[in-house]
Amino acid sequence: MTAPLAPIVLGPDEGRAYAMPAMRAVFKADGAETGNRYSISEWWVEPHSAGPGAHSHAANDEIFYVIEGTAALLVGDRWIDAPRGSFFLIPAGLTHDFANRTGEPMGLFNVFVPGGFETNMPAVVKWFEEQAATNG
Repeated sequence: MTAPLAPIVLGPDEGRAYAMPAMRAVFKADGAETGNRYSISEWWVEPHSAGPGAHSHAANDEIFYVIEGTAALLVGDRWIDAPRGSFFLIPAGLTHDFANRTGEPMGLFNVFVPGGFETNMPAVVKWFEEQAATNG
């Protein structure tokens, strides 16, 4: 039997934030708080900016819900323009990416199942900083 979860109550803009050059992630609940059942985060991407790059997760499903603007989402080999309110379930192993190809801010609500993705965030932030320094 799994341990009961403690409630989490956060106001707007609260959570553990990770800033990258053109993107910001804010974790609302992570593996430590959910018994690694899931992680919940928001991803905010600046106008005319790429996301993390095409990738997949061998053992994790991801849920994306567009909370602001229009997201460009790669699902397999197809890019889809997704306005606010759009929902995506990305099964484990499927290549995906996101970007903001518009002139307005874009935000995604993300659920990562099972949890634990947030442990990668320091390395993700470092990689983006190195890419920005290399590419000027």
